[in-house]
Amino acid sequence: MAAVLTPDLLVIGAGAGGLSVAAGAAQMGARVVLLEGGRMGGDCLNHGCVPSKALLAAARQALPYAGAMDQVARAIAAIAPHDSQERFEGLGVRVIRAFGRFTSTREVEAGGQVIRARRVVIATGSTPLVPPISGLAHMPYLTSDTLFDLRDCPAHLLIAGAGPVGVEMAQAHVRLGARVTLIEAGRALGREDPELAAPVLDRLRAEGVEIIENAALARVDGAEGAIRLWLDGGRQIEGSHLLLALGRRADLARLNLEAAGIAVTGAGIRTDARLRTTNRRVFAVGDAAGQGQFTHLAGYHAGIVLRSALFALPARARTDHIPRVTYSDPELAQIGLTETEARARFGPRLKVFRADYAGNDRAVTEARTEGFAKLMVVGGRPVGVSIVGEAAGELIGPWALVMANRLKLTAIAGTVLPYPTLGELNKRLAGAYFSERLFDSQAVKRMVRVVQRVLP
Repeated sequence: MAAVLTPDLLVIGAGAGGLSVAAGAAQMGARVVLLEGGRMGGDCLNHGCVPSKALLAAARQALPYAGAMDQVARAIAAIAPHDSQERFEGLGVRVIRAFGRFTSTREVEAGGQVIRARRVVIATGSTPLVPPISGLAHMPYLTSDTLFDLRDCPAHLLIAGAGPVGVEMAQAHVRLGARVTLIEAGRALGREDPELAAPVLDRLRAEGVEIIENAALARVDGAEGAIRLWLDGGRQIEGSHLLLALGRRADLARLNLEAAGIAVTGAGIRTDARLRTTNRRVFAVGDAAGQGQFTHLAGYHAGIVLRSALFALPARARTDHIPRVTYSDPELAQIGLTETEARARFGPRLKVFRADYAGNDRAVTEARTEGFAKLMVVGGRPVGVSIVGEAAGELIGPWALVMANRLKLTAIAGTVLPYPTLGELNKRLAGAYFSERLFDSQAVKRMVRVVQRVLP
């Protein structure tokens, strides 16, 4: 057994959150050990954000299926050096290519090496959720971990789960030539505002995707290339391939968390607002922390942990300013509360404002006028923004800035933007709030009349 390593910080997992913690800590002078038994870059680079967005781009270009998967591979290869072992060793991080396992409250073993760090960060990401459906264990199926290994386009792709991943992959594959059936036990895009989800689902249907809602998957049988799904109620659907897009669960099985005194919940590791676990020397970030499954959330968590672990600052994580995007065509973006959530929380104090893409001159010139945005306001501050339409994921960015810094709507309304740009949609949305207060106010009109009488 090699000598015990005693770094300042041990990071378990080289995905988005773990890499951010390791890079930041090393560059600020901490001694860092990083463990990764799989591929550097984690889920996002290898199985999630990067390959899925590359496939969507290839589908827009109408590439052949094999060519689309080649584009996916090129995108991964182009980004991989940034997440590579070589880069992190160049930053001064000791990288051990093995999975970590707690052996006590203070020690972790990986690849025959024992590490006793001052602080530990668990950043092990998540794995696709595979529910115990009758017959599934005996049938071939795809997940996001295996989908991008395909070279031949599925003749008929059955997708279980109509959340963001299911919707994105349905649209990508129908555009690449597959027949696609999308199955959802509840409402498709059920987390999103139904008014915004509708244009996305209408587009998928128009492009040929069959969407079956309120139909749970009960049983699977058949054979490779001829898969049969049995839905609640007895309906049967046959296809060539099955993709499970039913969500993800925190990847914690290898960690032996009990030995470290670390408690878990149904979503992931139990943490406090500082992202500390029930073992106060150990933090959890990203998917492992069970607070959401977004790469950008993991990066945000990394910043919180760095402040706590390196500088003993009482940094606390928030969730109200974390945006999310479904990268369909049209895109759907959300930050903060949806209208339904805001009405439930604030009742009559809530005001909702709307701006349509059809009123944006750049959208008109690009012939992309489908879509709209909604702004939820309480007491002069935004509590939520919902956008569906061209570049919605880009348009949500300024609202993330406003909500992260708790700015007022004047921050958007007072910004001068170049004309014509889609960004003016945000200014129109904020302006709708002030228009009501200015142009519909009798007090303002009386004041104008008074001033005009006394002006020379």
